[in-house]
Parts: sequence; structure tokens; C-alpha cells
Amino acid sequence: MKSLSELTDFYYKVLFAALKKLEKDRKQLQYRLIVVAILFTLFTFALYSFVFSMMGSSSDIMMFFAFGYFALGAIIYKMLIKDYTKEFKEKVIHPLIKELDSNLNYESKQHLSQKYFRDSKLFNSTIDRYSGNDFVHGEIDDIHIEFSDIHAEKRHKSSKGKDNWSTVFQGLFIVADFHKHFSGSTVVLPDSAQSTFGDLIGGWLQSKNASREELVKMDHPEFEKEFVVYASDQIEARYILSHSLMQKLLVFKKRSKHPLHISFVGQSINLAIEYNKDLFEPSVFRSLLDYKIAMEYVQTLHLCIGIVEELKLNQKLWSKQ
Repeated sequence: MKSLSELTDFYYKVLFAALKKLEKDRKQLQYRLIVVAILFTLFTFALYSFVFSMMGSSSDIMMFFAFGYFALGAIIYKMLIKDYTKEFKEKVIHPLIKELDSNLNYESKQHLSQKYFRDSKLFNSTIDRYSGNDFVHGEIDDIHIEFSDIHAEKRHKSSKGKDNWSTVFQGLFIVADFHKHFSGSTVVLPDSAQSTFGDLIGGWLQSKNASREELVKMDHPEFEKEFVVYASDQIEARYILSHSLMQKLLVFKKRSKHPLHISFVGQSINLAIEYNKDLFEPSVFRSLLDYKIAMEYVQTLHLCIGIVEELKLNQKLWSKQ
């Protein structure tokens, strides 16, 4: 796998011609979006004023226009950026992935199977709507890996019977072969209870989580501050989470800079990294030539593929049983 510096050089040296063209397209698209937004706002306001003069004002009418304004606005926005987004992914994201490893495949409109998400046991909520994009899959050093952007949502009914949606997870979901078949399941979650309420109360709250299996206390103070572990088998959990692996997961979390969920189920390691946005969508209102923007794409891809190397999955330290 190429290093981060090599990938950055490739981004600027090899892809720069495509980036310059895309930057020109971005500026033109930005201008169109601003013009359309102004015209659409004026049209909506004029239509509302007409309805107001004919029917008077009411909270239902205001809510209808507000909902229509944002819903239709989002549809128009997606239509306007569709071609720009497609070209960016074809000319920038796809070449970057191939540069990382030629064995990887990229499908911009596909996503990781919901079965992986469900079987990971990372999220207990019912998933009523599941979507995603930017699906990457392939073999790295004989390790199978798959990942994509995922948005998993749950439906709620309001008092008026209307559907409301809440996000269960949005971000990157990664599945890799761990070269070990686990008899049980081990789930590692961000430790929000202990970091919020302290060791005593936080530890008590962790142990009372009825939706999870048995709480496992790890002999690694730094790891305990960042994560909470639940497992169906205490012995297997401690076997999997060696001191070395716990240290590597801490490094991985530090590099990702986002909440990290991990599970070991079947023969796979599953990682869910919360980002609350689509990671590989091109910027419209910031320059593509901006170093920080470029590095966000490069570092994220390197982080995803680097899971094989970072956790040393390719060393096959655990034999399948």
C-alpha cells in the first residue's frame, strides 16, 4: 500500500490537470447555485404572499411552505451538482483508490450490504431506512476488505401520525477478515458514560446496559477511558483484545479523530467511524485545490485501507478454526 505522502504527491502531481478543470467547473456551479437559490427564494416568497392574500395566514400554511422550500431546494441542489459529483468521483476518487492498491474495486453508487451492518451487532436500534455510496472492496495482502459511506435511520411516528426520522449511524463502515472464527461476539463502543460521569457512576451505568451482553473490564487504563467492551465470552474477548491490539485501536481512533465502534463477530472485524456527512462528496463552496480539502480525501482513504496494515491483519496472527 502506498504511503500517505506518496498518495498526496499523486493527488497533486498526477491528478492536478483534472483538478484544475474541476475547479473551473466548481466555480461555475457555485455561481449557478447562488443564482438559482436567489430566484427560488423570491419565487417561494411571492407564491406565499399570493396565498396569504387569498387565504390569510395559518401555521399549517407556513409549515407547508417551509417544508416545501427546503425539500424542493434539496432536490434542485442535488440535480445541479449531479454531473459535477460524478466527474469528481471518476477523475479523482477512483484513481486515488487504484493508486492505493490496484486490487481494489470502486463503485460510487453502491454501498456495503445491510447484512454486514446488522450482523456487526454494533447498533441495537431497528433500521427502517438504509442508504449509502462510495463502495470499495477487494483484497489487500490476501485480506478481504469492504467499506462505504452508510446512513442508517430509524422511523418514529409523531402524535399526528407523520413519519419522523432519526439517524442511528452516519459515516464510514468497514468490514475486514480477521482470520479467526469467533464463537461469540465482542463489541467495543465509545465510552461516553465513564467519560461523562466518572469511573464509579460511569462503570455502574455500563454494567446496567440491558441491551448489551456482559461487561468486560480490560487491564488497560487508557483503553478503558476511551472504550467500553461487551462480550458473550469474557475469555474470548480478552484473547482477542490483547494489549497490543488495544494499543493499535487507540492509535486508529486518534488518527480518525471521530467516534469509533468496533466488533468481532463470525470471522470479521467491523469498524464504524462516525462522520455525520458523505466523505467523498466534492466541495462546492471551497476550492478543490485547497490543501486541507485535498488532505481530507487522501487521509480518509489511507485510513480505511490502512486498517489491514495498522491492525496487522495480514500477519494472520489468529488461525481460523
